[in-house]
Amino acid sequence: MSEATSSNGQGANKSFILIVIAASCLVAVMFGSRNSLSLTIQGIDQSNTLDYLQISFAFALGQLIVGAISPFGGMIADKYGTGKTLTMGILLALFGMLLIPYSTNVVTLSLSLGIISSIGLGIAGLPVVLASVNKLISSEKVGMAFGLVNAGQSLGQLILAPIAGLVVVSYGWVACIIFLSIMFASVLPFSYILRSRLPSKEKSAPEVERGLAETLRTAFKTPSYVYLVSGFFVCGFHVAFIATHMPGVIASCGLPPTVSGWSLGLIGLFNIVGSIFAGWYISRYSMRLFLSYTYFARCLIVLCFLISPKDLVSVLIFSIALGFTYFSVIPATAGLVGKMFGPKFMATLFGFALFSHQIGGFLGAYLGGYFFSISGDYTTVWLLDASLAIFAALIHLPIKEKLVYSEAN
Repeated sequence: MSEATSSNGQGANKSFILIVIAASCLVAVMFGSRNSLSLTIQGIDQSNTLDYLQISFAFALGQLIVGAISPFGGMIADKYGTGKTLTMGILLALFGMLLIPYSTNVVTLSLSLGIISSIGLGIAGLPVVLASVNKLISSEKVGMAFGLVNAGQSLGQLILAPIAGLVVVSYGWVACIIFLSIMFASVLPFSYILRSRLPSKEKSAPEVERGLAETLRTAFKTPSYVYLVSGFFVCGFHVAFIATHMPGVIASCGLPPTVSGWSLGLIGLFNIVGSIFAGWYISRYSMRLFLSYTYFARCLIVLCFLISPKDLVSVLIFSIALGFTYFSVIPATAGLVGKMFGPKFMATLFGFALFSHQIGGFLGAYLGGYFFSISGDYTTVWLLDASLAIFAALIHLPIKEKLVYSEAN
């Protein structure tokens, strides 16, 4: 009897490892490739028919499309299964990527990069991947799995960005597009591993009876879900502002451009640590309290940076602290969605949360440039970021970590 139990445990561990590796690799390539695309901007800008503003518009459009399509990607996954959905998304992203070298004006570039490829990235995005993990892994291990998969985002950036940069320098930006396309194709088999199948977790009666439309109506009448989505907006503002304007912040401190590379690298490296810690913590303790603590920590980190001397040491320490909290809220946010509504429609519900995140990201990137253009520094945006972090820390406290159908009634 003990041998059978041991065998079952080993099988479960192997399944856990395989699912986490597949999800992490897929997320690493999708996220790392998307971020590495910015390395081709200078090459595309050499075209006689495109200018920097038009290229920037295509990239900005892509950010919005990824966020807007995420809920629909979740709906497709909830209806047809995650395996088919991930395959379709990867192929669309690959097709759009291959069209970029043939996009010679703002319309065709917006179509290939801003729409086709971004729709694919939105369909095969984090909500669908995490929803698949939530269905395939037992409840007690989901938190840790989310943390490990989330760490894949930064791991992909750390690995793919330097290689893509080397390809651009050595062979040109078109070769970089081909390299990233090959990477997209290489993760197609992982969609099979993450395909939907009967989850081992028992479904509750309310989850079985409710359809997607009724679940959505319930979700948006549920205060806990609304609080969670609102808080995720703040995460998007914070992350996009840093990703877009951290090089400008460092330049305004009078430091050389190389420090920007060190800063972004440290943010990515320590985000891996933060994501794994987040997964460990939420598998044992309260998810809502973790979110509240993390957003409050972001506020303190920003305020400490504002009053500190703007030298190399303070910037690097600031980057390490930022990295530890950078994407660490994603495992807890996704985990709360699953805990509130179960795995059945998690991809759709987390997709709406991600759309809120992307709206915040658009504002963070835009307002950072706007306030810098009128004031010459980023202090106003940092203070706004800190204020929003306090708001997010407080709004997560009333969240109820349980099935919320009765709460909405």
